[in-house]
Amino acid sequence: MTATTGTRASQNRAGCTAVVGLQWGDEGKGKVVDLLSGHAAAVVRYNGGANAGHSIVIGGKRFALHLMPSGILRPGRLAVIGNGVVVDPAVLLSEIASLESAGVDVSGLRISSRAHVVMPYHMDEDAAREAALRTGNEQAIGTTLRGIGPAYADKALRTSGVRMGDLVRPDLLRRKLETIAPAKARLVGVLKGEAVEYDIDALHAQAVRAGEALGPYITDTTYLLHELCDGGRGLLFEGANGTLLDLDHGGFPFVTSSTCSVLGIGPGTGLTERCLDRVVGIVKAYSTRVGGGPMPTQLDDAVGDRIRERGREFGTTTGRPRRCGWLDLVAVRYTAAVNRCTELAITLLDVLAGLESLRVCTAYRVDGVETDRFLPDADDLARAEPVYTTLEGFDEEITTARSRADLPQAALAYLEFIERFVGVPVKIVSVGPDREQTILD
Repeated sequence: MTATTGTRASQNRAGCTAVVGLQWGDEGKGKVVDLLSGHAAAVVRYNGGANAGHSIVIGGKRFALHLMPSGILRPGRLAVIGNGVVVDPAVLLSEIASLESAGVDVSGLRISSRAHVVMPYHMDEDAAREAALRTGNEQAIGTTLRGIGPAYADKALRTSGVRMGDLVRPDLLRRKLETIAPAKARLVGVLKGEAVEYDIDALHAQAVRAGEALGPYITDTTYLLHELCDGGRGLLFEGANGTLLDLDHGGFPFVTSSTCSVLGIGPGTGLTERCLDRVVGIVKAYSTRVGGGPMPTQLDDAVGDRIRERGREFGTTTGRPRRCGWLDLVAVRYTAAVNRCTELAITLLDVLAGLESLRVCTAYRVDGVETDRFLPDADDLARAEPVYTTLEGFDEEITTARSRADLPQAALAYLEFIERFVGVPVKIVSVGPDREQTILD
């Protein structure tokens, strides 16, 4: 790559956009990525793994994606899985088969040869660690048990990591597994308190079969993305999970194992965030969370149950019911700043229809002291009591609204309050699951 690459990119490239979740995930990023992907040459996943669940509804038909970038549903677009993603080949192959059976062309899929592989022993380790935490009377992280954390840990350990490019080099893969599998068996055995053994032949055969099936899609995506950018082609970066689950900037330790904010784009793709012109922060009109960890605005009452049922708040990946609560604007203002958002997209606003009043958290009270700052330490956040501002609710169903003028005054006032408090304009409002049920400013 020549020294003039950055200059060429700045002169010739089309606009690049990032879509990032500003809460604890499940904000509706998939729908927004689908909406914006029509203007991009490629949609790029840069973090996470099969623990992500992006739901998209087109013409009443629902697609649930876990590893596949949401742009795959736009014909003619590349769907790039960057090097920062950890890939479970079995999940990805299942998604490919499901999409093809639905008539979706997946020829635009590209997978980084540098992306790490989630192996069967990673899932065993994940489950054993969670069980050990519960047995020790500690609060488990509440992972999806998809092996994501252990796969990222092996990436950091280096010698125990397997990459997608290894799946198409059987001899190299065999040598790696002969070292890794016995060590993993010892580790998982200690965690479970019983003898564990992994069949190297079976692991190797399974991985090689996956490599044969996925080989046509595996490439050096770093060079690919630079070529697209230098050629003036727009890119859309799709973040998985949410910034409150970010390994560094979320509520540690109840976070995921990757960088969910736009700060993950650089290490996860090979392109720095300097290429971005637009950062769209996705905010659900209320708060939800899955797994362990504090959530100050959680509602364990009839209102929380109503939100869960109307919003279909059950995990796309796990099916677990999500904890629901009022919108936490202290957290959203923090994550909007971390991501330097240029605009917000408010999703699931229609779920709030029928509530007499709406509450939003505008400060925390911790040990009797009020603060307007988010607390990215789980022990501190667990002591935070929400300080609410109450707004008027709205009775009207808004699923047919296609402009702000179609919204009731109370719904407009809710959006305007969010804009003022966060300091970022709302440009997209989702009023239903379908692609067409959207207000674009």
